[in-house]
Amino acid sequence: MSFNETENILLCYPSHPDSCPRTHRLTGVKVTMYAFISLMILMTVFGNLLIIISISHFKQLQSPTHLLVQSLAVCDCLLGLLVMPYSMMRSVEGCWFLGDVICKIHSSLNMTFCLSSLIHLSLISIDRYWAICDPLRYKMRITNNTVTVLITLTWIFSFVYNFSIVFSGVTAVGMETLILQMSCFGACAVFINKEWGLISFILSFIIPGTIMSSLYIIIFSVVQKHAKVLSEKVSVTTTGVNSKGSTHRERKAAKTLALVMGVFFLCWLPFSIAATFNPFFNFVTPADVFEALGWFAYFKSTCNTFDLWIFLSLLPEGI
Repeated sequence: MSFNETENILLCYPSHPDSCPRTHRLTGVKVTMYAFISLMILMTVFGNLLIIISISHFKQLQSPTHLLVQSLAVCDCLLGLLVMPYSMMRSVEGCWFLGDVICKIHSSLNMTFCLSSLIHLSLISIDRYWAICDPLRYKMRITNNTVTVLITLTWIFSFVYNFSIVFSGVTAVGMETLILQMSCFGACAVFINKEWGLISFILSFIIPGTIMSSLYIIIFSVVQKHAKVLSEKVSVTTTGVNSKGSTHRERKAAKTLALVMGVFFLCWLPFSIAATFNPFFNFVTPADVFEALGWFAYFKSTCNTFDLWIFLSLLPEGI
């Protein structure tokens, strides 16, 4: 490389000999990216914040299901507040200016909110399964205290698991030479080896995904049977109309939750698959592709705002 070519390369830290190259973007492109991503962040934060405030304010919404939905909204709101703004800076500028410790905290929080969201979706599917398939014993099994304990355990596990693997460096064992070759000053990336990539993929997606898929198949089957029996045995009276309306709401609520789950997998699976199997191909996936997949995954939290509002509007009071 000639001296003139070297001079034309923008660096994250021009005075540092091992600085990463800075992404060259036109000013108009940068402004557009900042505006679009900022709008996405605002929608994510304030949409989920509205859900949190609404459930906290109204006493009739203090049910186990609503507490789970509220905690899920907290996950997405915190993602928008604590993770997405810094990811925006890294994506637009192509550099990380906040140091190694903040980088690890940022990566840990990113992984924590992802795992916590999926566990919450699993818990909500279990809650809906018992509410629809075994309503007589639902209130004895699922109480506010039980759900509070499960939510607390979910948050503790998500934080401890992700912060420990990131700060211990256990995910990078066996890749020290490769990391030295690929690393530069001004980057923020967590390297995950083959073993930990598969462990995280199974723990974060395969197990919860199997639970949710299985339960929703059962829920849809039971709801269809309830609707069929109701249409055959109940005459068109005021009571019958109310019963049909309740069954209709439950069916729509179950479909909405399935939509929430589907959006999660649609948005997060591409990034997760790329992150899991990239070590098997010597990390050939371009950084720009990873950034794009990452923002597609973040978009799930924005979509969740609308899905959760629809779900809340369909829940019968007191359930």
